[in-house]
Amino acid sequence: MADRTAPNCHLRLEWVYGYRGHQCRNNLYYTAAKEIVYFVAGVGVVYNTREHKQKFYLGHNDDIISLALHPERVLVATGQVGKEPYICVWDSYTVQTVSILKDVHTHGIACLAFDLEGQCLVSVGLDSKNTICVWDWRRGKVLAAAPGHTDRIFDISWDLYQPSKLVSCGVKHIKFWSLCGNALTPKRGVFGKTGDLQTILCLACAKDEVTYSGALNGDIYVWKGINLMRTVQGAHGSGIFSMNACEEGFATGGRDGCVRLWDLNFKPITVIDLRETDQGYKGLSVRSVCWRGDHILVGTQDSEIFEVVVHDRNKPFLIMQGHCEGELWALAVHPTKPLAMTGSDDRSVRIWSLIDHALIARCNMEEPIRCAAVSTDGIHLALGMKDGSFTVLRVRDMTEVVHIKDRKEAIHELKYSPDGAHLAVGSNDNSVDIYGVVQRYKKVGECIGSNSFITHMDWSTDSKYLQTNNGIGRRLFYRMPSGKEVTNREELKLVQWASWTCVLGPEVNGIWPKYSDINDINSVDANFNNQVLVTADDYGLVKLLRYPCVKKGAKFKKYLGHSAHITNARWSHDYQWVITIGGADHSVFQWKFVPERKSKEALHIAPQETLADSNSEESDSDQSDVPEMDSEIEQETQLTYRRQVYKEDLPQLKEQCKEKHRATAMKKRERAPGSGVKLHFIHGYRGFDCRSNLFYTQTGEIVYHVAAVGVVYNRQQNTQRFYMGHDDDILCLAIHPLKDFVATGQVGRDSSIHIWDTEMLKPMSVLKGFHQLGVCALDFSADGKRLASVGLDDNHTIVLWDWRKGEKLSAMRGSKDKIFVVKINPYLPDKLITAGVKHMKFWHKAGGGLIGRKGNMGKTETMMCAVYGWSEEMVFSGTCTGDICIWRDMFLMKTVKAHDGPVFSMHALEKGFVTGGKDGIVALWDDTFERCLKTYAIKRAVLAPGSKGLLLEDNPSIRAISLGHGHILVGTKNGEILEVDKSGPITLLVQGHMEGEVWGLATHPHLPLCATVSDDKTLRIWDLSPSHCMLAVRKLRKGGRCCCFSPDGKALAVGLNDGSFLIVNADTLEDLVSFHHRKDIISDIRFSPGAGKYLAVASGDTFVDIYNVMSSKRVGVCKGCLNYITHLDWDKRGKLLQVNTGAKEQFFFEAPRGKRQTIPATEVEKIEWSTWTCVLGTSVEGIWPVITEVTEVTSACLSNDKKVLATGDDLGYVKLFRYPVKGKYAKFKRYVAHSTHVTNVRWTHDDSLLVTVGGGDTCLMIWAHEPEGHREFKQCDSEESDIESEDDGGYDSDVTRENEINYTIKALSTNMRPMTGVKPHLQLKEPSVDERQGVVRGSRPPVSRALPQPEKLQTNNVGKKKRPIEDLVLDLVFGYRGNDCRNNVHYLNEGADIIYHTASVGIVLNLTTSCQSFYVEHSDDILCLTINQHPKFPNVVATGQVGDTGDMSATSPSIHVWDAMTKQTLSVLRCFHSGGVCSVSFSATGKLLLSVGLDPEHTLTIWKWQEGAKVASRIGHTQRIFVAEFRPDSDTHFVSVGIKHVRFWTLAGRALLSKKGVLSTIEDARMQTMLSVAFGANNLTFTGTISGDVCVWKEHILVRIVAKAHTGPVFTMYTTLRDGLIVTGGKERPSKEGGALKLWDQELKRCRAFRLETGQIIDCVRSVCRGKGKILVGTRNAEIIEVGEKNAACNILVNGHMDGPIWGLGTHPSRDVFLSAAEDGTVRLWDIPEKKMLNKVNLGHPARTISYSPEGEMVAIGMKNGEFIILLVASLKIWGKKRDRRSPIQDIRFSPNSRYLAVGSTESAVDFYDLTLGPQLNRINCCRDIPSFVMQMDFSADSTYIQISTGAYKRLVYEVPSGKQVTEQSQIDRITWATWTSVLGDEVIGIWSRNTDKADVTCACVSHSGLNIVTGDDFGMVKLFDFPCPEKFAKHKRFLGHSAHLTNIRFTNGDRFVVSAGGDDRSLFVWRCVHAPH
Repeated sequence: MADRTAPNCHLRLEWVYGYRGHQCRNNLYYTAAKEIVYFVAGVGVVYNTREHKQKFYLGHNDDIISLALHPERVLVATGQVGKEPYICVWDSYTVQTVSILKDVHTHGIACLAFDLEGQCLVSVGLDSKNTICVWDWRRGKVLAAAPGHTDRIFDISWDLYQPSKLVSCGVKHIKFWSLCGNALTPKRGVFGKTGDLQTILCLACAKDEVTYSGALNGDIYVWKGINLMRTVQGAHGSGIFSMNACEEGFATGGRDGCVRLWDLNFKPITVIDLRETDQGYKGLSVRSVCWRGDHILVGTQDSEIFEVVVHDRNKPFLIMQGHCEGELWALAVHPTKPLAMTGSDDRSVRIWSLIDHALIARCNMEEPIRCAAVSTDGIHLALGMKDGSFTVLRVRDMTEVVHIKDRKEAIHELKYSPDGAHLAVGSNDNSVDIYGVVQRYKKVGECIGSNSFITHMDWSTDSKYLQTNNGIGRRLFYRMPSGKEVTNREELKLVQWASWTCVLGPEVNGIWPKYSDINDINSVDANFNNQVLVTADDYGLVKLLRYPCVKKGAKFKKYLGHSAHITNARWSHDYQWVITIGGADHSVFQWKFVPERKSKEALHIAPQETLADSNSEESDSDQSDVPEMDSEIEQETQLTYRRQVYKEDLPQLKEQCKEKHRATAMKKRERAPGSGVKLHFIHGYRGFDCRSNLFYTQTGEIVYHVAAVGVVYNRQQNTQRFYMGHDDDILCLAIHPLKDFVATGQVGRDSSIHIWDTEMLKPMSVLKGFHQLGVCALDFSADGKRLASVGLDDNHTIVLWDWRKGEKLSAMRGSKDKIFVVKINPYLPDKLITAGVKHMKFWHKAGGGLIGRKGNMGKTETMMCAVYGWSEEMVFSGTCTGDICIWRDMFLMKTVKAHDGPVFSMHALEKGFVTGGKDGIVALWDDTFERCLKTYAIKRAVLAPGSKGLLLEDNPSIRAISLGHGHILVGTKNGEILEVDKSGPITLLVQGHMEGEVWGLATHPHLPLCATVSDDKTLRIWDLSPSHCMLAVRKLRKGGRCCCFSPDGKALAVGLNDGSFLIVNADTLEDLVSFHHRKDIISDIRFSPGAGKYLAVASGDTFVDIYNVMSSKRVGVCKGCLNYITHLDWDKRGKLLQVNTGAKEQFFFEAPRGKRQTIPATEVEKIEWSTWTCVLGTSVEGIWPVITEVTEVTSACLSNDKKVLATGDDLGYVKLFRYPVKGKYAKFKRYVAHSTHVTNVRWTHDDSLLVTVGGGDTCLMIWAHEPEGHREFKQCDSEESDIESEDDGGYDSDVTRENEINYTIKALSTNMRPMTGVKPHLQLKEPSVDERQGVVRGSRPPVSRALPQPEKLQTNNVGKKKRPIEDLVLDLVFGYRGNDCRNNVHYLNEGADIIYHTASVGIVLNLTTSCQSFYVEHSDDILCLTINQHPKFPNVVATGQVGDTGDMSATSPSIHVWDAMTKQTLSVLRCFHSGGVCSVSFSATGKLLLSVGLDPEHTLTIWKWQEGAKVASRIGHTQRIFVAEFRPDSDTHFVSVGIKHVRFWTLAGRALLSKKGVLSTIEDARMQTMLSVAFGANNLTFTGTISGDVCVWKEHILVRIVAKAHTGPVFTMYTTLRDGLIVTGGKERPSKEGGALKLWDQELKRCRAFRLETGQIIDCVRSVCRGKGKILVGTRNAEIIEVGEKNAACNILVNGHMDGPIWGLGTHPSRDVFLSAAEDGTVRLWDIPEKKMLNKVNLGHPARTISYSPEGEMVAIGMKNGEFIILLVASLKIWGKKRDRRSPIQDIRFSPNSRYLAVGSTESAVDFYDLTLGPQLNRINCCRDIPSFVMQMDFSADSTYIQISTGAYKRLVYEVPSGKQVTEQSQIDRITWATWTSVLGDEVIGIWSRNTDKADVTCACVSHSGLNIVTGDDFGMVKLFDFPCPEKFAKHKRFLGHSAHLTNIRFTNGDRFVVSAGGDDRSLFVWRCVHAPH
């Protein structure tokens, strides 16, 4: 039998020929040690030119394509391609990994760059978004990520002179990035007129914001800031591929083969043209340059590396060569010399010296070369070509001997015969030709018979036979030289083969995997001397196997390096080396062969680390000589912890079901019961599938786990305390070195690990998000700071955590096989071990990854436990065969036999070890495992008298072992916890059932006892009194599912799973009688009440048998059920049986005969039942949950006082209902402790305890019943029931609007007006008269010609030199966002300033000077604002904005944290809250920020805002959350409120845990919509509701309600930090007593109301804030008011329109005041110099347009209802009003001569009124044939024409007052206009931009000087153009700040200001005009 193990010899990579120049750039550098670093294929190479040595970095598993050098030049970062590519940072000196960065990019990593300090690394991905990612690379953490560009990015660099700035460039773009917080924000470089927009290939940054970049056309573009400053033309002849900056200047390299050096100011120093040098050639292309001192490194496209010394620059040294691009297939080795020959598709053949590691000859052929062979004497080299020819060269001088072309298709293989006489040539034409060498290669034979192309050939040693392989896997033999096929295999039996390079044949069967028929192995070569075989395959693996290997799936060693296909592999002539060549990576690898005897000596040399270790994964997982697996372990590895439904899924399931049950929800539902239960004691310990999960705590208590509960057991008092944070089975437990904290991991879809405190039982941290299905092993580091965990997913992922912070430090796939244990090295916390099925691995942390190596141990055993010894390299592990393995580092030193059967647990002591095994023996060892000091057998005989139970069997399998307090603590597979005294006696402390489901449960009729029966084949009696012990146990021959005590308690009936049942004596458990009448399981068994005369026995085969107990005879059978029977109950008289079946049927039978009765539901309720354990019927219909599809109620039990019904269900919930439970979906209290099915629940005889049993978790839990009135200790909250009550406390229009509002993203906004037709910039112009006559229009100046062509616009500053406007500066904003935002007005600087927001502007208003200053960095509307109240962060403000999807791009929602005084941005947090951020709040220390999203999940996120790091995030609620605020004294507690929602949150590590508010404590309290929140001392929280009540909560329990604190919704509350007083604001009618603003004491008991003197009918306060003696109020009506606390005086600080849009805007002809008219029915007069509102008029109807008369004494206002009004300005009296139209008036204008009034409306009409006829306003004419509604109108200067812009994108001109249309273009061209507000017309075509396809330019205004036009558009932008602008897409400046939709814009007189009016933002912006200097 051949040896089936992998060979003992191995390969070591010695040299790699080549350099990757193709498709990669900037990948060649000098390290600090003057070595050269670059990469080839999947290998990082460090090449020492002086010593001519290479070192290799092998941490990648696919092609490397990018490289960056750390500024200190020792560390290197490399990025690879692949589906899940990663970045490795490694040390170029030791070539070991320092850090692995993974899990962000896909496809590949295109560029890398370190910053100046070397702290951060930036990477660019190859995904479709070209994601850019910034890493803190040492920690493996992403700091920021953003989509880079839509097209490829070629280079990225940090600005070395400005921190946190980067530049990236690529296809047709360059972008300048700034990093702030977690946001990368790009600005595109502006090419402008200086250069062409083109692809930028490389860049380098210099000081003063200068960036140099190399372009595709060979120019260098020089950037200043984001603008192109100048270009250096023709720096290179074509593309500049590489640019490198060093101390002396810059080096560039291009496709033209030149390297140019530039000084620091980019003045040229010198040119080196490599094409002209000795080694140069035409077409040389430079891909990478590196300049250090006087040396320059150059890498070329064709895989060469040159080194140039600057002084001697025409003599570059060629220091590395390789094949050029093209596949590499041909490889041959010289028969006597250490030479290798390769030939490639680059048409070159090269000869390499394997000793000198150098290219010694090269020759270019005509054709691509596909194979090669060297004659036996070493004189000839034959090359097979792709075109079917072959050439023979003399090796000596590479001269041609012969060239023969006999075939049309590629030659794949050629071989000389061993005697040198013949050459066999195999081709793609399916045949092999034989040529005679001495006959000058005459063809002497041909082998036919293959029906596919020839792939491999071998000659026999006597040169008489040839074997071939072909492409479809057939192996053929031929006689030589004739070529006749050998069909008789007998004659081949004795043939010896000279070489073996074939992939088919019995000798090499083992190279193929067991069950596959793939042919991905390209090459094989056998080394007969050492009996090894090397193979090369398509996956880049070189494998070493034994030769021959007869059986498929042989074991091997594997080596990575090549990235993809390896095309060929050959041994050198003396078997010293293996040469392999890569197809796509066209590299040549030379491996040193280390034979067996050498490998032994090499053991002390650490093997070169690789991610895929050499003792390969696939290879050793199924060795034949692995011992049989122990049955127990077998069982355990097959356990699956998958659930049908995880508790995490419930919220979604509930949502889905709610729709169905809306109707029932409206009905009044039964309240939850008044009494509750509290977990009191658990019988059980999880030993059957968990190990090492039992420890002593600091205080000497014992901690372990069972079901979903962490248990802390006090052995002195025999009591238990519980950690109830988990909601499913706990699978592992680890204790902190200080023994005060415990970590537990559970089953779950996204399973969590809780670290909790054993004293307080509070979670310190919860770790989630990395393990699927479950967590199976945990370990703390020795310093207690780190935690390692292993998941149950297929890869058994290992994660290393900083558990306090909740941060994942590193993660890696652990192993395909199950891992049983993980341990962190106590001396070096960066190292750890894992052990499990057939493996032991040694890991160390590298950045965000872990690097693992397998332990070296000959045959692989399954390891069950492991510990570290007394030094950092000693490890001891216990195997499944009972041995202890002793390891030093990764090497197995020796094994010691310790137990019979597996060693399940071991524990290290100061001076030794203790082990426990399946044999039930505890052994103490010395510190080297030399000798066993003592053994203890776990036997009944040594059980101490104080034991709390009985041992089930001697020598139970030991699963956990731990020491402390002078004892050994032992946990067994049978669920017992024992304490072994050092002197020998054993005390049993806790026990439970063994593995198997527990179903049977019965409580004693008058004693505190219960009986259980389980599938583990035992019947047990438990004492429920304080002694909590198992009193008796009996083994049964079969498992059982039910049991019952007789009414006198003397007998106990037990139903078994085989259809039999027994009645036993309740004390001794001895048989009284037994029957076996049924085949199926006995599912329930019941004595009749009273004397217990009858026994009813229900079985799975649908019958209930009734027995007479006295006579022991069956007296009746109940028939008629259609399904198995689940529950039975007797009535009080013992005459009637109630039966439930699995098909949810309810039946009644009469005893004793079993006759079926039909009883109407109304009667059933009247019957007195002796017990009620059924789950069907009207009296219990409310116990079935909403989601009955996935969960069954398995059991129920009514308390003896008939008040409380307890139920158990499939999800592990125990619930209590008030009985009777009528109506669906009753409310309940629920408790989680069991993990999955609760199989049975029973009350004790006096209702003092509730006993429950769990199915799979084997637990018996005892709950203490706490009657009503006893204020229960809420340790396990009962969550309220499934469906919320619909009634939410009322309706309020403001709340509804805020909840349903849809925020538009500016960038995506669409038309505001219902426009039709073709946009102006897309219209085809009709030719004018002149053009029709052939006059070219452009020959006339477009605006003014000589005299005839008048001015386009009448200008009023005649005489003065006209000056154009250069810029606009925001000066004033009138407006405040109060109607849909809240809590957004705050005091700053002790009340000297206030801060608020509107549109996308944050405004700081100084109250003394009334000056405003602005924060304008937001790109879209601000929705929320808060200030940091911590003194360390004065004036720090956070604002959140709307945004699109959360893809982290520039349109994603973001939060800006900024300094209110300097307006400096401190941090930008891009978030995943798609839709926008609606609430922000700082924590008590000011370091954390909480944000709430508008996304459908209403996510809550906590940030460390200074670093931009997300700490935690969690789905908040299905409906809108309005506000979430931190408690003012906390960094971990906060409260969120929203639609029918209040939750109390705790931050534990990185997890957010929450509790719903509990209302049940107050009679008839309902969950209302909560709007606001405030805080009081002692954990009080106040929430304001929609109904005006305020709820007061203590922790999360409602303690009282302040009824009607306001008459309407309480929108805002503010907690004053200094004195604890609380301010509330609501919606209320002002009255004598009340007001919308109230100030309360700390408990919200007494208050003082303030009236806001705003004159509104209803005051609605949206924001309050309290300063010193003053309260600041923001209202729904956009006012901000300051109220004095003492005198209640109100001072209005800010006014604004309360509803928008503001359509009308009119500027006064001579003063700096203007009017606005809006949808809210007001017209307001604003004064710019005074910065305030002077007056407002309430019109009672929405207004649409407003205009001053030419002198400014009258004002005309057009209304939405078609009416218009003329007011006198002086008196504000109405001069006249008229309503001739029924639809909105869009524009209204006085003619310049004050005679006419033009009124334009939506009815496509303009009406003229003559004002000289007096105020009765009769219409004198109108303009007809207007194609759509009127938008804007302008009179001509002489009042005789009017121009109208319409909704059809058409501009029309009419005569005044006749209303006739003017169509003659030449006539229109001569008109001079008085004003120009039209957005249409040839003169303004340039104001329409390219991206207005969905949105429009809405308004415009030409300046009084006639030189500029300002426009407003649907995107919220104000733009400034020159006027006129007849060219499309004219240049402009843009100004941001408004929300979407500008409605109007005007210049004030003298062009001093521009006023713009907002649609969505209801705000007026005043911009100061900056004029150009004279």
